[in-house]
Amino acid sequence: MKLTSLYDSHVELNAKIVPFAGYQMPVTYKKITEEYKAVRENCGMFDVSHMGQILIEGVDSFNFIQFMTVNDVSKINNFEAQYSAMCNLDAGIIDDLIVFKFSNSKFIIIVNASNTDTILEWLETYKTNFKVNINFMNKSHSLIALQGPKSRDILNSISKNSINISFYNFIETQLLDKSVIITRTGYTGELGFEISAEHKTIQKLWKYFIDIGVFPCGLAVRDILRMEMKYCLYGNDISSTTNPIDAGLSWITDLNKNNFLGRSKLLDIKSKGVKRKLIGFKMLDKAIPRKGYTIYIDSNSIGEVTSGTHSPTLSYGIGLGYIQSNYTKIGQQIKIEIRGKLLDAEIVKTPFLKNTSIYN
Repeated sequence: MKLTSLYDSHVELNAKIVPFAGYQMPVTYKKITEEYKAVRENCGMFDVSHMGQILIEGVDSFNFIQFMTVNDVSKINNFEAQYSAMCNLDAGIIDDLIVFKFSNSKFIIIVNASNTDTILEWLETYKTNFKVNINFMNKSHSLIALQGPKSRDILNSISKNSINISFYNFIETQLLDKSVIITRTGYTGELGFEISAEHKTIQKLWKYFIDIGVFPCGLAVRDILRMEMKYCLYGNDISSTTNPIDAGLSWITDLNKNNFLGRSKLLDIKSKGVKRKLIGFKMLDKAIPRKGYTIYIDSNSIGEVTSGTHSPTLSYGIGLGYIQSNYTKIGQQIKIEIRGKLLDAEIVKTPFLKNTSIYN
């Protein structure tokens, strides 16, 4: 198992360590409720160094990214980010990712840890016709996420430049006199930033943030936070067997741009009509839905749960799942089979949580 540069700190903080995507990662530190409250009301911090950081440079970088991803990179300016995905030739999602544009000849993409090797192989396979260099940054760089309503204030207290960047923008600056890249991104639905820098710099920043009272947070609470915002989790809500249209990711899929991997299949899928759709639902009965549970209307199976949890803010169970597209109306009553019983639930508009600090 791989270790991030912050592993020793996780052990010192008495984190519960579990295997995740090939890494030994902290799942919890203290109580999940305390970690959750820190992010939603104050500031929490995550080690996300397991995520793949891939630098793509060269004169053909722009065209290469355009060809490899489903979104249109021409829509973003320098020092802006874009949520996107890579598909295989059958339009199955290889990974959802974020593209960071420095210039037409320099990009960084952040990919899911479980898919990093696949993405690197995919990029190598198709780079032949493009003048680009691909560098796996994880060998030298770590990544942490500072998330919560107070995160900007904390960064500004140690930054030489005002951290006042808009959502999905980023800057190169210094924190504690060390060079960093700060991006206005995250996986929690709160105001937040992700910081990429060399390992020693991230270790220094992590210790500083811990010393001033920033709450360390693990994978368990991260899953609850992302669920409340209906952020997809690769391997659950999206995979190589799902396509962006079914997954509700048409908004990041630009079928009008020139050829990209999976485009012809996506056009075919769209022309035939969507047969299933990813929806959000809340439990009406007291229960927590889990991946793999069957979704019913009356006695008819119409789909399957892909993710589920208990929302601390809403105080009831919430879930995501794929169901037949003719049953996806908001307010539709459904049933979830849990331990042999059919329990009541209702399709709701997502995100489940409104009025978070994400756009503050």
